[in-house]
Amino acid sequence: MSLDLISLENIQEFAHQYGYWAVFLGILLENLGIPLPGETVTLVGGFLAGSKELNYWLVLSDAVVGAVIGGACGYWIGKFGGWPFLVQVGKLFRISDERLLNIKDQFSENATKAVFFGRFFPLLRIFAAPLAGIAEMPFRKFFLYNLLGATLWGSVMVTLAFFAGKVVSLEQLVDWVSKFAMVALLILVALIAIPIWLESRQVNRVTGE
Repeated sequence: MSLDLISLENIQEFAHQYGYWAVFLGILLENLGIPLPGETVTLVGGFLAGSKELNYWLVLSDAVVGAVIGGACGYWIGKFGGWPFLVQVGKLFRISDERLLNIKDQFSENATKAVFFGRFFPLLRIFAAPLAGIAEMPFRKFFLYNLLGATLWGSVMVTLAFFAGKVVSLEQLVDWVSKFAMVALLILVALIAIPIWLESRQVNRVTGE
């Protein structure tokens, strides 16, 4: 998708034209894996609510409902077709089935945290739900944490834009949130990758490789 089509100006125009539907569809489609900036759409919705163009509670409801439905769809996609797809990707990158199973087990152990907090991290917001399906997380448990996570994320994003948008420009707000999210993602990757790397080094020392 062309970056011109998802510029902040075009998102604002889309939100002005379609209002609450823009917020709902933006986060819903992002959760289905379509490269739409759902977070930015939600911030725009909160900003418009702060300027009285939209209703705060309706924007929040749209963000939460869109996130919940999108997450549920992602879960079932992962449950019924995610593992075969992951195996094919693993073969492409020469990752063994045993290693994939190990990753699956590790995700299963932290699935509730990933689903609940995942919306605050780029990429994880898209892939947490399908990964929960692949990991065979019970749907009732997934739905609960998906709902709680969506409510927390939607409340933070919409409320932040609602109030902060009154003192800073929308462009500045989106820039700050994007940078914070990217830093948070890098920290998360480091927290996951460093222990795996250290464990791999330990195994290599034991095996003498």
